[in-house]
Amino acid sequence: MKGFFERVRWKRVLVALGVLVALAATPWVWVRTSSAPYVHGAADVPDAPVALVLGAGLTPSGTPSAFLAGRLDVAADLYRRGKVEVLLVSGDNSSTDYDEPTAMRTYLIGRGVPAGDVVADYAGLDTWDSCTRAKRIFGVERATVVTQEFHLPRAVALCRSAGIEASGVGHDTSDFPSVTAYGEFREVFAAAKAMWDGVVAKPDPRFLGPRESGVTRALER
Repeated sequence: MKGFFERVRWKRVLVALGVLVALAATPWVWVRTSSAPYVHGAADVPDAPVALVLGAGLTPSGTPSAFLAGRLDVAADLYRRGKVEVLLVSGDNSSTDYDEPTAMRTYLIGRGVPAGDVVADYAGLDTWDSCTRAKRIFGVERATVVTQEFHLPRAVALCRSAGIEASGVGHDTSDFPSVTAYGEFREVFAAAKAMWDGVVAKPDPRFLGPRESGVTRALER
């Protein structure tokens, strides 16, 4: 009898572990399945009025980090191909000495994108905030999201949950294998917050504010 009860106990433990693993994997599966049809390369991504470029850090001198510069190069390429008309750069400007959107805008203008076609969102503090502000503040209905390839499924899933008809193009970071591996690892855990924000809670962004017409004006030029 003792052996029987031991087997039952271990079977229950294994079932409980299986349930926990399944629950832990659900957000990652949601991110991947909800975004998979909408992840493209630059050549085959559907045309969209707007590219939403997400922030990714600055150097100590205030210029875009290597990862952010990669995203901006992808966005500039989409613009030159005629795949998008306006670039909405969304990043962190939560303090006076840290201004991602201005650095992003300056970088794009320096690479030939007309200043009138680059609009800045200064309160894109995380992926959900960038997506929901693009929809609610800037009136974006359809967009191509630009970020790193490992971040792209989560970004597309969140923007679609925010009500944007979003596709995405990623910047290839395979030249940085250790950083890319860390990014892929981090995405497994970030998926839980993404599912909470995009499916369960759908919170307001930390900074909402009035409607801004920058994207609309740029598209009407």
